[in-house]
Amino acid sequence: MSQNATAAACGAETAPENVPNRSHQRRWWILLVVSLSMLMGVLDGTIVNIALPSAQHDLGFSDASRQWVVTAYSLAFGSLLLLGGRVTDLAGQKVTFLVGLAGFAAASMVAGAANGFAMLVIARAVQGLFAALLAPSALSVLMTTFTDPRERAKAFTVAGSVAGAGGAIGLILGGVLTQYLDWRWTMYVNVIFAGVAFVGGAALLHRTPRDTSSKLDVPGTLLASIGLFCLVYGFSNGETNGWGSAATRGMLAVGAVLVSVFAWWQGRAAHALLPLRVLLDRNRGASFAALFVTGAGMFGVFLFLTYYLQQSLGYSALNTGFAFLPLIVASSSASAVANNVLVQRIGPRLVVPLGMAIAAAGLVWMTTLDLNSGYVTQVLPQLVLVGIGLGTVIAPAMSLATSGVAAADAGVASAAVNTLQQIGGSIGIALLSTMASDAATGYLSGRNPKNPGVLAQAGLAGYSTAYWWSAAVFVTGLVVTALLYRQGVPQQNENAAPVVHM
Repeated sequence: MSQNATAAACGAETAPENVPNRSHQRRWWILLVVSLSMLMGVLDGTIVNIALPSAQHDLGFSDASRQWVVTAYSLAFGSLLLLGGRVTDLAGQKVTFLVGLAGFAAASMVAGAANGFAMLVIARAVQGLFAALLAPSALSVLMTTFTDPRERAKAFTVAGSVAGAGGAIGLILGGVLTQYLDWRWTMYVNVIFAGVAFVGGAALLHRTPRDTSSKLDVPGTLLASIGLFCLVYGFSNGETNGWGSAATRGMLAVGAVLVSVFAWWQGRAAHALLPLRVLLDRNRGASFAALFVTGAGMFGVFLFLTYYLQQSLGYSALNTGFAFLPLIVASSSASAVANNVLVQRIGPRLVVPLGMAIAAAGLVWMTTLDLNSGYVTQVLPQLVLVGIGLGTVIAPAMSLATSGVAAADAGVASAAVNTLQQIGGSIGIALLSTMASDAATGYLSGRNPKNPGVLAQAGLAGYSTAYWWSAAVFVTGLVVTALLYRQGVPQQNENAAPVVHM
């Protein structure tokens, strides 16, 4: 899941009597409830990747279709996140938080009970819809519950730590559930998390009055949501129906036009969904670009490396989860060093492009993986290298994404950060899946497709192609961020809202 939207900043400015404040005795219990909802969202992203090969085997969908299980969620979530933030403004935090939890749990039940590919994908899209409602309300609750700056910093540190740990927990839990129960339990487990959070939220949260001064930018909402949907759908449709199909070209063209009109409209709307002033600062613009690039490259690495470990090397789901842990540890360690040491001394213009270069180098190294590759000697160092690169990019970019924004824009800036990363992931998976599928098909041309050895080599050809293209994406990010980031150490804004990635 993602981040708080506009309501978070607005709600923090005026705390009515019935809104929890820093003297509220239950505020730390509220933090526990909100953190649990964040954990569920982050965990869902990695747990699905581990379970996907088993789900594909059980439901019998093709390699070309498997990307939709991931894309359907991120497509709905990314395209509706800004709207979710505005709905939180209009309906109130408690209502949207509880509705988001209930809807996410119900969609997870349906996904777990899916009897076919279509049912699973639709349920995943509905999960994304309710995640877009839950995420802004969860962070908005934190912003209004912890009004003391020091306590708020502690609360967001806890929430950020939970979100960061969620990826690792999802890898292990996904492996355990898939191997010892069934892949369907990777969906059902969300019901447990959501149920506990719902009971806690219903008991602890106060109803907040609606912000009558806040109005929904209906044209902007429609333009952004439909435009982003068309773009991602067009890219995803390119693999299944070809890039020359009318549906693919039509959706891409319509999406490009609508997003362009959205940008034009935001400069004129009285209550802009995403004010252009948020995007025009060079460091923020560079950060948005960096997170879009990491989303596009990172999601592909997790997807294709999962299939490589399970189908090419024969790893179990549990062992696959453990195999990814070094990447998570390396990324977290590099994040701390990059954001707290390097950026503070030399600035992001050197640090972020360096991270892009490291990630690209790790991906190029991954293209050498074959059916005889050992984990310790080859897979492990490559994972660590990619993890260092990702951490060196993501932490400074997330930190600078809201630096310097006005209080009223902090929430929407945070929402934009997570939206771009989700959309980048959707587009990245679609493009990489297309390249991998084409490479595998090309390898099979003129060979016996019924030979297991030939099929295994075709899979390797697809994975290697995906890693090459991912590396190219990071090289592009290197160039863009090197040009956009300002020289020198950035000035820190203590009033900027913290960013918690979910």
